[in-house]
Amino acid sequence: MAGSGFDWLRQLLRRLRGVDEKTSNPRRLQEVTSGCYDCCIRCLGAVPYTSLLATLLCYTGVALFCGGGHEALTHTRTFVELYFARDVQDFIVLADFIKYFQYVIYGLASFFFLYGLLLLAEGFYTTSAVKQTFGEFRSTKFGRCLSLTFIILTYVLAVIWLVVFGFTAIPVLFFINMESSCHKVNILSETTLFNQQARVCMDARMYGFLPWNAVPGIVCGNTLASICKTPEFYVTYDLYICAFAGAGITLLALFVYVVATTYNYAVLRFLGRKGIRC
Repeated sequence: MAGSGFDWLRQLLRRLRGVDEKTSNPRRLQEVTSGCYDCCIRCLGAVPYTSLLATLLCYTGVALFCGGGHEALTHTRTFVELYFARDVQDFIVLADFIKYFQYVIYGLASFFFLYGLLLLAEGFYTTSAVKQTFGEFRSTKFGRCLSLTFIILTYVLAVIWLVVFGFTAIPVLFFINMESSCHKVNILSETTLFNQQARVCMDARMYGFLPWNAVPGIVCGNTLASICKTPEFYVTYDLYICAFAGAGITLLALFVYVVATTYNYAVLRFLGRKGIRC
């Protein structure tokens, strides 16, 4: 009795796996395996890899820009206040700008997170429509108009972000020139008998950190060299490089978005149903 019950349980397990005990025919198992394989291929084929890559680039770039930029602005306030500005009134404009722009950074992080999800969802929609253009799936007029709207918005956002990328390069250029000036001061102090290194200066007013009437607004000679040796200088420098790299990665992601959405929209436009036009 126990043996027959065991045999019945074994037959049940084999049937659940797709093999009939009486016929020993694995056809059912092959059909199930083939169906799962085809389903996986269709799912992988519907993934918008270009939009997915752009989304990852966008999130990485925004994280670097927002994180590095927020901390760089905090260190810039301390850095300029200690070494370039004596009067608080000369520094108050930059301090207010730093405070408000840090709030803007919070908004940028939230905006790009949501916008990246929307573009990725739009990429899934258009890729599925392209893969099944002549099948049962039909792209609607609303879907095409939505794709065109994302193309225009992303293009405008890319142009705006290009300006942001340019402004991000200003503090990086400032610290590059400052490091070069410090290196020149060290060389002159070792190779000359006269105080020629005092002529090498760095003016923060030229880069917009301070107004032109700020005092002193400029550091020269050995004082400049001593500033370059402080940890505050290197930390702020590295943070601005991080923010600059993040802005560049985000700009690249936006251009990839524009290319991907434009291509998908063109395919939907010209290879879809002739009677449906956006």
